[in-house]
Amino acid sequence: MSKGFLDIIKKELGDGNYLGDEFGGARGSSGKGLPTGQASNFMFATGIECSYPTIEQGKVRRDELEECHHYERWEEDLHLVKDLGLKYLRYGLPYYRVHQGPGKYDWEFADQVMAEMKRLEITPILDLMHFGVPDWLGNFQNPELPVHFAEYAEAVARRYPWVRHYTPVNEIYVTAKASAQDGLWNEQLKSERGFVTALKHGVAANILACQSIARVRSDAIIVQAESAEYMHDASAEPRPEISLQNRLRFLSLDLNYAVTPDADILLYLMDNGLSREEYDWFMAGEPPGHQIMGSDYYGHNEKITKPDGEVIFGEDVFGWYQIVQGYYERYKKPVFHTETNVADLEQAPIWLWKQWMNVLRMRQEGTPVVGFTWYSLTDQIDWDIQLAEKKGTVNTNGLYTLDRKPNPVAHAYRDLLENYGQITVSPHSELFEITDQAARLKIEV
Repeated sequence: MSKGFLDIIKKELGDGNYLGDEFGGARGSSGKGLPTGQASNFMFATGIECSYPTIEQGKVRRDELEECHHYERWEEDLHLVKDLGLKYLRYGLPYYRVHQGPGKYDWEFADQVMAEMKRLEITPILDLMHFGVPDWLGNFQNPELPVHFAEYAEAVARRYPWVRHYTPVNEIYVTAKASAQDGLWNEQLKSERGFVTALKHGVAANILACQSIARVRSDAIIVQAESAEYMHDASAEPRPEISLQNRLRFLSLDLNYAVTPDADILLYLMDNGLSREEYDWFMAGEPPGHQIMGSDYYGHNEKITKPDGEVIFGEDVFGWYQIVQGYYERYKKPVFHTETNVADLEQAPIWLWKQWMNVLRMRQEGTPVVGFTWYSLTDQIDWDIQLAEKKGTVNTNGLYTLDRKPNPVAHAYRDLLENYGQITVSPHSELFEITDQAARLKIEV
């Protein structure tokens, strides 16, 4: 009987266990273990809920940092992030408090928090505008907003030059819709023209802020968090207004990334106040920085309009994976699952794993999903009514209670981190890991 090559190899060289460890001594890595903070790691994060819109015609400011006690317990909050094993934190400085006027800033609180974050080696994804503006700027109908916000963005970047990750304007589409189409916050308008005005000012502010940040950090990473939405039409006769809504959801990202909107959407914009010159300005090119498309998904992001017009939640008809795949195909940007939660203590761990399965499914198809966020660190106040009234209802959707005690989902997230914390930042990205360590295999996840 003739010998095969393996017989000869074993006779001459011994049983070498040829599983990728010929020289480096490693048998391959599954990605298990808590995140290390290395650039090659997937970006697991949480966030501090920091919304601050006004309601009651500007008379009442809803500041979630205050209502969720972060101003008093910020040190404890940062240590909770570190103790959980996270290296990334979506964090919003209170824009309306910091930016006191043109060229005027109050850095006292920001300096304390940022210094401690740096000491704890937590990487902030710094959120510069989260649903509200300073009183002196009024609201999102103000055409001076983009220029003043760009000044603020550069001031932040110069004060904290070690920060690289930014979300200049959070959820531009949601901001414009809630403020000027649904009448909930800030200017509280219910008009298409008001919506388009708020949207274009928000996108312009975002673009100018990217330019301001890039002047300080040319290697800036921009995580553009936006709501991933879809409306299902449960009517035998398709309704054009629902079709329109499913295309309007792309508007903020279209203008931000200089992607040509559909023809009828462009007509809608111009019918409601977007000038030809403004459109050309948006289409000149996407803003600077390494652009990552952040996609937020909650069960209510996906809705069903019944034949009688009633709207009900449609969570998981498509789910994050299928909805965001459509966004990715449109913009071809790396993807970050930037927000999710559910306000049900028993269901939250299940929802966490379901969202993670969505992330893994998209990565398995080769889409560069680079990060995931459970939002937020603590329970929130009145988000069940979108902050429209000050009722003080506690929404149990955080990793921790407002007393800073762990909810069940905190334990589930720790389990997830221990099992996936060192997977590569995107599929196949082990090819780009250049270190002084021996070459090693990694199992694709």
